Amino acid sequence: MDSPSPAGLPAIDASLVGRLLGAALAAGGEYAELFFEHRSSLHLALEDGRVRSVGAGIDAGVGIRVFAGGAVGFAYAESFEAGPMLAAARMAARVARARGKARAPRWRAAAVPVPAAVPAGIAVSPADAAALLRRVDRAARAASSLIVRVEASLAAVQREIVVAASDAPMLRDVQPLLRLSVAAVAERGGRREAGSAGGGGRFGLEYFLQRSPESFGVEAARIAVVNLEARAAPAGSLPVVLAPGDAGIWLHEAVGHGLEADFIRKRSSSYSGREGQRVASPRVTLLDDARVPGGRGSLGVDDEGVVPTRHLLIDRGVLRGLLHDRVSARAAGVAPGGAGRRQSFRDVPLPRMSNTWLAAGEDDPQDIVRSVRLGVYAARFSGGQVNIASGDFVFAVTEGYLIEDGRLTAPLRGVHLIGNGPAALASVSMVGPDLQMSEGTWTCTKEGQNVPVGVGMPTVKIDRLTVGGTAIAEAPR
Repeated sequence: MDSPSPAGLPAIDASLVGRLLGAALAAGGEYAELFFEHRSSLHLALEDGRVRSVGAGIDAGVGIRVFAGGAVGFAYAESFEAGPMLAAARMAARVARARGKARAPRWRAAAVPVPAAVPAGIAVSPADAAALLRRVDRAARAASSLIVRVEASLAAVQREIVVAASDAPMLRDVQPLLRLSVAAVAERGGRREAGSAGGGGRFGLEYFLQRSPESFGVEAARIAVVNLEARAAPAGSLPVVLAPGDAGIWLHEAVGHGLEADFIRKRSSSYSGREGQRVASPRVTLLDDARVPGGRGSLGVDDEGVVPTRHLLIDRGVLRGLLHDRVSARAAGVAPGGAGRRQSFRDVPLPRMSNTWLAAGEDDPQDIVRSVRLGVYAARFSGGQVNIASGDFVFAVTEGYLIEDGRLTAPLRGVHLIGNGPAALASVSMVGPDLQMSEGTWTCTKEGQNVPVGVGMPTVKIDRLTVGGTAIAEAPR
């Protein structure tokens, strides 16, 4: 096999793969897996129209995992040369403490095309990136004379993987990823407020044919100007209406992590032992699917060589499924469903979400808002924190509005939503038909590994959440 180069992952030699699998299984392992990865990346940032930083890099290597009974061994090589890879295969076998007779690898080669739902590649030059970001900067400043500062960045990643397992065909996937982020600062009377916007997904620059780069600058400027008018958020237990799109990150953090099977297996999830039980309002159906075209979390093949399927996690309030990798699937006696993900070839796979959303309902979004006498409308989030074991969460809202007598009135600042995931799901009383997948550039961290994810949400009413603010909540007269 050739050394890694900017051209991408080199051709995988079938005879060398057989040797590597043979070395990994020679001590009696039951299963071995080779994860080849080549990643090239470009990042460029502008600050007030000037290039602040440019970075580019290539990372490549192979991760090798061996299963032997209840033991798992893992090692990696930062090279595609035969010597280092064979050494890593033998190390993984030793770590697994494999016992028993050697067995021949059952690997078989098979040409598998890249799935049509995942684009074939991405190519962005620094000059193209800088020109695009300058368009964003100009649009943000033109949107309002109050804008005094603009920062914008573009990141483009081309990830290619090949997974060869001892009991399955060899699979290949190409996973491009584009991310645009922009932040604008508005100032008036000595007060400054920020707004942000971003987008991207499994696309190349063709993404901006369907959504102009200028629109992101305008959106960041709009939010910054709106926040200049924001008043202190009310504090107390109030109805909360979640806007379509970005609010899906609340669902990802407060609920989705608790349905990853490693937490269930360790009994460290609030959903442990509750399969088949009602865990949410009958209006709640929760899904995770890595096959969403262009989705930030989309994959043609997961990082264990499994073609993903759609996961029905909660069906009309009843817990029906979990997200498994190969380890948790073996322990549970079920087939893996393609939810094994890793940050890079240096990491072991973990059960992870891909694109997660709450299914659409039938309630008119305007009726949902009209049903609230005094509450909060949460439009955009900046992320939050959750205790997986208890389900308790805290989320920061970056764009929110007061609801008074069924109408959106004043923009709010300092909004924090505090509650418990299972309790909040049980309090969902209305769900709109307006499901949107967020364009946010969400990245999920778990055990120190970062992977891109997609989230989605229709308009949803939660009857009661604790709103952390600094003003006294007073119902309109």
